[in-house]
Amino acid sequence: MRVFLAGATGAIGRLLLPLLLTAGHQVVACSRSEEGTRALREQGAEAVRLDVFDRTAVERAMAAAAPDAVIHQLTALSGFAPGPVQALAENARIRREGTRNLVDAAHQAKVRRIVAQSISWAYQGGDTPATETTPLDPGTEQPRATTVGGVRALEEAAAELPEHVVLRYGTLYGPGTWFAKGALMAERLHRGELAASEAVSSFLHVEDAARAALAALDWPSGTVNVVDDEPAPARLWVPALAAAVGAPTPPAVAGRAAWERGADGALARTAHGWRPTRASWRQGFAALA
Repeated sequence: MRVFLAGATGAIGRLLLPLLLTAGHQVVACSRSEEGTRALREQGAEAVRLDVFDRTAVERAMAAAAPDAVIHQLTALSGFAPGPVQALAENARIRREGTRNLVDAAHQAKVRRIVAQSISWAYQGGDTPATETTPLDPGTEQPRATTVGGVRALEEAAAELPEHVVLRYGTLYGPGTWFAKGALMAERLHRGELAASEAVSSFLHVEDAARAALAALDWPSGTVNVVDDEPAPARLWVPALAAAVGAPTPPAVAGRAAWERGADGALARTAHGWRPTRASWRQGFAALA
């Protein structure tokens, strides 16, 4: 299969590219920088320097690539630490405008299939892990409303293509993510800014995210939670992360927001036969040490 990989140098994309090539796919990989495109060529991909907000450039690149499928792994979260609200807004812009440009360019190039990255914590509130039938949160407040709105726009745009798989990833951890030694969450733990509360999260190792994106090229259309097997409250996972990154453990506190409920990954396992290689954040976090 010929694949147009947007976000090829990101945390997931850089792991996904070698998987695609090893599986025998031809890959047209995109990066915003010349340095990035050189690195992509060295790995064996066709490389395109591309600004996803440049609609004309996206259309030209898609037409020239003539792919069988688009894999959308674009984010802007590397800039989160110096300006959280600005970075979240930029990520939402990528989800709205970047996805719109990719989908419209795919339509023009007669591409039928897209695999798009989404998230599993945009659901409305509840007391149990959310399934794919749970609605996205309709009434959340800012700044979360910006994120949920971006997710909704991305998923609706992706669904316009005849074959579309939306992967609602769990909170990513591992190399290149916020949850790694020396990364954002480790810094927040050292500063005493991360609460060990009742807020429930579902996690996913970044390598498992890449594996799921590769597998999804063959999945039927639909939305799928891609998470590990153990949704957990922060009072459990925060101490484990603190131990892994050498930070002090914060005291446990009560309370959670209604939307902090985690996600149910049963559909990926039963309908698609996909399982994470790290079944729980417990062993995954321990390996970060």
